[in-house]
Amino acid sequence: MNLIHEDDTYFGCEVDHIISLKHGGSSGLDNLALACFFGNRYKGTYLGTILQGKFVRIFNPRSELWKNHFHFAEVTIEPLTEIGEATSRLLHFNDTLRLTEREALRSVGRYPSQAALLVAGTR
Repeated sequence: MNLIHEDDTYFGCEVDHIISLKHGGSSGLDNLALACFFGNRYKGTYLGTILQGKFVRIFNPRSELWKNHFHFAEVTIEPLTEIGEATSRLLHFNDTLRLTEREALRSVGRYPSQAALLVAGTR
């Protein structure tokens, strides 16, 4: 969801359960996604977070469009919805180190990648 190409990550990407096994998710392809190392560590087994006193689930890349919940603003990923806000907060989308990484990739024309723009629905 950070939309950095796997070739540009130091640790690569790994398979993640969208809904963890302990919450009743399966290991079927419909519940698996490729996730960056750090985003996956932040997500853990969380299904959502509390925003303004209510539970808000996180974004599901299998059933939702990225562009409906997030927007590119240079190297910042801005949430457009409560789901976007919950996801951004839990996965630390805009922490200083992640912004620095995206800016470095942007300076050499690697962020956002064409593949990321397709996923984001901006191309």
